[in-house]
Amino acid sequence: MPMRSTSVLSFLLLLFLSISLFLAEGGNSLSYDFYDETCPQVERLVREGLAPIFLTDPTSPAALLRLLFHDCQVQGCDASILLDSQGNNVTSEMVSEKNFGVRRRDGIQMIKSVAEAECPGQVSCADLLVLAAREAVSVSGGPRIRVPLGRRDALTASNELADALLPSATTDVDGMLRIFSDKGMNVEESVALIGAHTIGITHCININTYGEDHLIGGTRTGPSHFQEFLKLGCRGAGSVAKTAFLVNDRTSLVFDNQYYRDAIDGRGLLRIDAEVSKDPRTAPIVAEFAREQSYFFEVFASAFVKLASSGVLAGDEGRVARTCNRID
Repeated sequence: MPMRSTSVLSFLLLLFLSISLFLAEGGNSLSYDFYDETCPQVERLVREGLAPIFLTDPTSPAALLRLLFHDCQVQGCDASILLDSQGNNVTSEMVSEKNFGVRRRDGIQMIKSVAEAECPGQVSCADLLVLAAREAVSVSGGPRIRVPLGRRDALTASNELADALLPSATTDVDGMLRIFSDKGMNVEESVALIGAHTIGITHCININTYGEDHLIGGTRTGPSHFQEFLKLGCRGAGSVAKTAFLVNDRTSLVFDNQYYRDAIDGRGLLRIDAEVSKDPRTAPIVAEFAREQSYFFEVFASAFVKLASSGVLAGDEGRVARTCNRID
């Protein structure tokens, strides 16, 4: 036990140093007190504004977390995913097939309206999206993450960039590690971010995209009854594959470490879910997160901050939008 305590303390020290270095090297002007003078109540506004959404739509935390991940993957965390098509320089990222099922953009616009009423022209949509995703994790039972703020909003959006940069349903461990390494993550943090699959659903169209050989046997391994469950749930979805779905794990509304236990048991829905517990680079980390939820939470918090701070616009870059879906 003392050895474990020492390990956790060492991790926390490294976490603090790595995040500080990450923010300093990025030169992106993000800070933990960015709105102390201009809108000190912003975090409360987000929390209170989202409360009715979380109450009436229990799947909205997963939707908001996915919305942030997809935003950060294209052009950085700049709220470009919230823009509607508008002229030659703005083609909505939502047009991309890889953004199928992404939703709750309306939730960000709603809290933006509240922020504009109290702090006009001060709080960016990009920061509101990060804060909303942070609340989504917390309200679902996950860690309370302190995030630096000061992002500015995009002046462009491109569905072609979304097509090129967003991961597909067939992304494997190599692809996952490459994607998150480009955002400053190490292997452990990359595996932690995949743990966001612990909440939400997977549409049958994405499960079927994984491939019939994987779904029915082939190179996919897992309990035979789980294979039958997948076949029954999705193989015959046909024309309704875009609306039919399976829950990601048995506690799909709770942010916990069940995802890793399911991965070890061969219950992964997508390729990355099925392979992350088998690859020698990631398997020991999956096992550790499955054993210790608190450690998963610590690493996830570190990875979340790094992801949300990657490729951002700040300082004089971009803009602070008055409305999230259009260029003012």
